[in-house]
Amino acid sequence: MSLNDLFFVILSYNDATNKKEMTLNCVIVDDNPIQRLATSKLINDHPSLNLIGEFNSPVESKRFLLTTSVDLIIMDVNFPVLDGFDLLDIYETQTTTTAPFVIITSDDKSQAFKAFDYNVMDFLSKPVTRNRFNEAISRTVLQAKMVQNFQDLDSEHIFVKSNLKKRKIYINEIKWIEALGDYVKLITQDKSFVILSTMKAFENELPKGLFLRIHKSYIINLKKVDRYDSKHVEIEKVKLPLSRTRKLELSQALDVIVN
Repeated sequence: MSLNDLFFVILSYNDATNKKEMTLNCVIVDDNPIQRLATSKLINDHPSLNLIGEFNSPVESKRFLLTTSVDLIIMDVNFPVLDGFDLLDIYETQTTTTAPFVIITSDDKSQAFKAFDYNVMDFLSKPVTRNRFNEAISRTVLQAKMVQNFQDLDSEHIFVKSNLKKRKIYINEIKWIEALGDYVKLITQDKSFVILSTMKAFENELPKGLFLRIHKSYIINLKKVDRYDSKHVEIEKVKLPLSRTRKLELSQALDVIVN
């Protein structure tokens, strides 16, 4: 019996999602014209980047960033009057749009710790090498794809076969899945469904990066987690068992969701 005969078919979510070409609109903020030229060349040579602005200072870039959709800011932080961190603070308080990714470039390595307090994607010491730049961009593009996938999933759905009927379930409504012998129980926001399937088969059909198996008998939707400790994951006041070997993987997965 095939997997489709057992339980369901995923709609509109497959490997093609991860193969989409992604281009990030980015800006440079740097008062060093030579470094700005070098960075713009690295950007123009990268297939996933589109340079839409270059600025000498945060003061000069402030209005543009608050009124234009930008995916990535590549900037130095040491400026007179208004530094790069001040710009990030202003962006957070004066706009309701999703904050862009940020890569800091600086010859002052003492700023690295402060940079990561701002959740930047990377800190690149000047002069920036091509290999190091491309590594930072690869990480940023991967993160951007994950964020896009999570947003896309708000309207994605699956069909599950339960009680001899196929039922439409939205991905973002699934809270967790638990094992029931030869069946699995799918828990959503307002209902539950018993489906003929193994946990492994069901797990393989769920979107990677959004669901995680935390125990031999439980798979959870990471976006539904309220809190967790060394032994349990809590979703809407229900405590689910957490395997000791899965705690680190859970922590790392939740970091991606939050960021």
